[in-house]
Amino acid sequence: MIIKYLGHSAFYIESNGFKALIDPFLSGNPQTKSKPGDFKDISHIFVTHGHGDHLGDTIEIAKDTNAKVISNFEIINYLSSKGIVNVHPMHIGGRVKLDFGIVKMTPALHGSSIMDEGKMIYGGNPSGFLIEVDGKKIYHAGDTGLTMDMKLLEDEKIDIAFLPIGGNFTMDIVDAAKAVEFIGPKEVVPIHYNTFDLIKASPEEFEALVKNSKVIIMKPDEEYHI
Repeated sequence: MIIKYLGHSAFYIESNGFKALIDPFLSGNPQTKSKPGDFKDISHIFVTHGHGDHLGDTIEIAKDTNAKVISNFEIINYLSSKGIVNVHPMHIGGRVKLDFGIVKMTPALHGSSIMDEGKMIYGGNPSGFLIEVDGKKIYHAGDTGLTMDMKLLEDEKIDIAFLPIGGNFTMDIVDAAKAVEFIGPKEVVPIHYNTFDLIKASPEEFEALVKNSKVIIMKPDEEYHI
């Protein structure tokens, strides 16, 4: 399985025929050189919530590739109104078996609005995703604060977790380290930091606080294999 970090909270994941983007914030993302046009063969797009730095280039990429977009019901309705037809709506706690494996939508403590032509649209509940493909379990927390619900993920035996550490809008380093303790993943990648001044954080400081999981500090546009 190939995992490519696209900066901020965005990832590309490839495993056999599964070629997915999570929160494809590429245009306007100062951390990545990747562009929407670089992804011509995408099978799935996962969107954790409606904020522009997560919904990102979903519409453009979905139209270009006919990738199936997986998100909450409200975001899927919004995307459908923009001409996106290959969609799968979910909500928190929902688990579904799809062509590549299993997806569960997990809680996140955050907001989820969509800006559309200067108007703010309700974007449903923010979420994370637990994605199981080819025997590997991936957890993308989305934007969230620390929550006791994360303790329930310990039973999932997660292989790799993507957790925000930037503070201000999400967990900070200390709370993210506590989240790792709750979840117990084999490996963890810190995300959602240093993109903007308000979320400056040191992944090395986060790594120093994590005791029982391997911390993978990924540079934007770097690949990691699991």
